[in-house]
Amino acid sequence: MIGLNTIWLALRAIRRNLLRSMLTTLGVVIGVAAVVTMVTVGNGATRAVQAQISSLGSNLLTVRPGQRLGPGAGSSGAPAFKLADVQAVATQIGGVAAAAPEVRASTTAVVDNRNWATTVTGSSNDYFSIGNWKLAAGRLFEPQEEAAGAAVCVIGATVRRELFGSEDPLGRSVRLRRFGCTVIGVLQAKGQGSFGMDQDDTIVVPTATAQRRVTGSTRVNTLLVSLQPGSDATRVMKSLTQLLRERRKLGPAEADNFNVLDTQQIAQTLSGTTALMTSLLGAVAAVSLLVGGIGIMNIMLVSVTERTREIGLRLAVGAFEREVLAQFLVEAVVLAALGGLIGLLLALAASIGLSTLLNLPFEFMPGINALAFAFSAAIGIVFGFMPARRAARLDPIEALRHE
Repeated sequence: MIGLNTIWLALRAIRRNLLRSMLTTLGVVIGVAAVVTMVTVGNGATRAVQAQISSLGSNLLTVRPGQRLGPGAGSSGAPAFKLADVQAVATQIGGVAAAAPEVRASTTAVVDNRNWATTVTGSSNDYFSIGNWKLAAGRLFEPQEEAAGAAVCVIGATVRRELFGSEDPLGRSVRLRRFGCTVIGVLQAKGQGSFGMDQDDTIVVPTATAQRRVTGSTRVNTLLVSLQPGSDATRVMKSLTQLLRERRKLGPAEADNFNVLDTQQIAQTLSGTTALMTSLLGAVAAVSLLVGGIGIMNIMLVSVTERTREIGLRLAVGAFEREVLAQFLVEAVVLAALGGLIGLLLALAASIGLSTLLNLPFEFMPGINALAFAFSAAIGIVFGFMPARRAARLDPIEALRHE
């Protein structure tokens, strides 16, 4: 049992060489700060990736022509989808909550003397529910507007800011290529997407409007499919693939000329990658904790050598070995714990600063902070035990003769 007198002696010894004690704890300070900062910022990056993926839509499947995504994707020769494919997917596959076409084209939007290069998206009202879009003002398309291909549009927050500023855009006309569309709604801001794109830089018009007045064709670039909560994504993807193969008249030996992308799988993959990188960085940073522990052991050995006569005097007047052992062990633990505490404060400041700089969410993690502090104290016990045992086993007579 460690008494208050032992703790007081240990603190007095630390205060006696305050500058050396602070320099000794520097390794632990850096180690704890690095580990906690890396894990906290890494956790924020993981949450940011998950939020960006989820902002694309709930349980979303994206179907595009071509055999694969990315560089070299063979989508140029693959036939596009048709509106009938959207209806078939929505009605013939179980577990599908909604399906919507997506017709995209880049254009310049003009209002009075302002113009802005943006993307026009042609789709139905299901597009908004699938993509988790909320209205900030106005309304969505009426059924007759969708059927007739009316010249109406719903704009994103970026388009509103660039074309209208602080003015009310509802009821105003936006010229897109050779026609003007009336703004009937404004979408709530979503921010940056998972691939660095500005999701709010968009103008949404009915599918028929985009096909007739923007693209000039009946091609559908993408199918967006939202799954019902609790549905089996693997089973739905299998049924979807089978249905599209039948509709595109592909033989058993022919490869799919379309690809199905599951946003949940992307989120899990990216989150797993981010978490792995965070663990690796945390492990590298933890090495500095061991370096700090070695520094504590070195200084404690020096302290034992410097205080040999003091130790011999205590042992000669009746101090027990366990009391001497406890005194030096407490010194090591206090040094390590002090370094851990300072490291936690630095980590808090660094985590907040980096999260703000990188535009990542910050969340205080009590678990990793408590673990880092406990580990720093354990470093003091492990690396302080050998010097403490050496002090306790000194021969009093030899120690008193020490110069």
